[in-house]
Amino acid sequence: MTPKWLEWARSLQAISQTGLHYAQNEYDRERYEAIREIGAEILAGHAGVDKQGVLELWSKENGYATPKVDVRGVVFRDDGILLVRETLDEGRWTLPGGWADVNESPSEAVEREVREESGFETRAVKLLAAYDRDKQGHAPPFPFHIYKLFFLCDIVGGQAQSSHETSDAAFFPADDLPELSVSRVTAAQIRRCFAHRAHPDWPSDFD
Repeated sequence: MTPKWLEWARSLQAISQTGLHYAQNEYDRERYEAIREIGAEILAGHAGVDKQGVLELWSKENGYATPKVDVRGVVFRDDGILLVRETLDEGRWTLPGGWADVNESPSEAVEREVREESGFETRAVKLLAAYDRDKQGHAPPFPFHIYKLFFLCDIVGGQAQSSHETSDAAFFPADDLPELSVSRVTAAQIRRCFAHRAHPDWPSDFD
């Protein structure tokens, strides 16, 4: 479950961001900035992080506040699933992926992320899942609300290679997974990907 303090902080940030976007005078702007500061104090106090750092992160967000979109590529070869080793997060492993960029379709975003992080050229063929990160057991909590899209991708070229974000790319069987970056992917999600592979007629998961 998402901690209530995190929900409060995010809600205050969203109200502030959207309010600042539509504010018509300086008095309203001051009120919405004060709301953002209260949200940052809540998050910093409970998460043990620097309030100023939270404010700087949030101040970069403009326009109407919406969830962020994270895409993950699910790539199989033989009995293994493709994982990449993060250069951050103490070298733990994850499905290749990251933030979707503006002016990209979801399939373009995941194909780009797989290519950049693993070296493999792929083609997205099916949306396996659209998850709310807060409901999936990820840790630690994140200061923004995130939707995670998992796409089954077929290899069409390339070869395993590292990148500035990843130090390795390899295939792992379901019963021999390495230490995972739980902020990005969970063992339960990977098991679910293997289950989808065994049952290609299943519909996409959601929530």
